[in-house]
Amino acid sequence: MVDANAIMELGYMTVPDVPLATRSPADFPDSPLSRALRQPLLLGLFLPIQAGGWSASTLPRTTDWTFDYNAALVRQAEDLGFDLAFGLSQWLPKGGYGGVLNGQALDSFISLAAMAAITRRIILISTVHVLYGPWHPLHFAKFGATLDHIAKGRWGVNIVTGHRAVEHEMFGWSRIEHDRRYELATEFLEVVQRLWSETENYSYEGERWRLQDAFVTPKPAFGRPVIVNATGSDAGIDFAAKYSDIVFMTSPTGSEIESALASLPAHVARIKAEARAKGREIRTLINPMVVCRDTEADTRAYHQAILDHIDTSTSPRGMGRFDSDAHAWRGRAIHDAPDARALGGNIQIIGTPEQVAGHILRLKQAGIDGIQLSFYDFKPDLTQFGERVLPLLKQAGLRL
Repeated sequence: MVDANAIMELGYMTVPDVPLATRSPADFPDSPLSRALRQPLLLGLFLPIQAGGWSASTLPRTTDWTFDYNAALVRQAEDLGFDLAFGLSQWLPKGGYGGVLNGQALDSFISLAAMAAITRRIILISTVHVLYGPWHPLHFAKFGATLDHIAKGRWGVNIVTGHRAVEHEMFGWSRIEHDRRYELATEFLEVVQRLWSETENYSYEGERWRLQDAFVTPKPAFGRPVIVNATGSDAGIDFAAKYSDIVFMTSPTGSEIESALASLPAHVARIKAEARAKGREIRTLINPMVVCRDTEADTRAYHQAILDHIDTSTSPRGMGRFDSDAHAWRGRAIHDAPDARALGGNIQIIGTPEQVAGHILRLKQAGIDGIQLSFYDFKPDLTQFGERVLPLLKQAGLRL
């Protein structure tokens, strides 16, 4: 167990007689995750730590992949009361997807770690491809526990296994078969959780990793860091149901809001049922791209300007240039319009502040527990969201 004196000194609360790393941070009433979950709807920001964010359009904007820009966004989101900030991880050859999505990107683990030092309340979620290259469970357990203490329980990891062949090949391997990746991720995370909870040296010899008399200090602040899984496949949902606090999900029927709202209730219900069958509760998070102006005319004009400036040098639908076996995005091409990539996003919410708030309320009614927002022009659009939409979410009872 974690040293009792250290826990008392930091004000952390333990759950007795249960290995800490098997507990969700949500099981600790004073954890940052527990505080966030008191909100009726989790509110997050999906940071543009990669060039172009998610929008293949050349319409002028401030959105930038640099650390200073994203650090300012995180502080702004924290001041607005956001619960989460999230960064993706990508490994792409020179040129990325082409055009504005040219592959320039910060590393998610390092950049979100650095943001822990400049924030005080917001939870920071790094995306990590745990099967790529240098990661060993002992590295990950030590680095993660250290970062969790720096952030005082405000760090989490989005565990992904990688779906593009080109990414595996960059590390000198052929792509691992889809479900097999989750088997290996299970082995990886089981070892990591043992290292986070073991009070003695730990040895392990498995299919892929070995440890001899390994030990990790400090232990994580609240059992373990927050665990997220971004998935939509059977194997991925099973993995998330066993381990994750939050599943970062996609709309099965494309980015258009009405079609997404029609398909999400059954999808969400399935994910939550699988977790409950394993004796766990899991929260669902989805990524809306928000386009909002004060009037319908101004909103239409802004949206149309983004579409009119579509970057034709970017490969269609982003993943088209690189072979992918991702299940979560299967079938979306038949639902999304050809110019959907100009704006991007998992789902698109386009409207006045009242319309945007209404759509977010409907997402909550569909079973979604949280939204992770993206914008075309992040800095001014986040400001406008905070001034015009957030008060409406509070009036609707979605935010305290």
